[in-house]
Amino acid sequence: MRRTGPTNMHLRNLITDLKILANKEDVAIWKKVAKELEKSTRRRPSVNLFKIEKYCKDGETALIPGKVLSEGTLTRKIDVAAYSFSEKSKEKIKGKTLTIKQLMKDNPKGKKVRILI
Repeated sequence: MRRTGPTNMHLRNLITDLKILANKEDVAIWKKVAKELEKSTRRRPSVNLFKIEKYCKDGETALIPGKVLSEGTLTRKIDVAAYSFSEKSKEKIKGKTLTIKQLMKDNPKGKKVRILI
């Protein structure tokens, strides 16, 4: 029988924590993120900075359940939380760069968070 789902223990623990928080706080956003992270690496979203610029407003937090890439520029002050970042994208982001785990601690209710897929 083939193994399904992620084999990385840190990612598996993150998915479990997301599901627990979703049930505890009754917030659907964390269930959606957990579902996206359960996908294979090839199917996980990769989002460029120009897409974050296009769809997010000032003061919001963009949540990417995949990787943030550096194509484009980010002129607004937007906090970005993602599973991983490219080095150039970290340099271009004017707001904070967060891990999903940090975002869960800072904002368990998921207020002003927009998921980009």
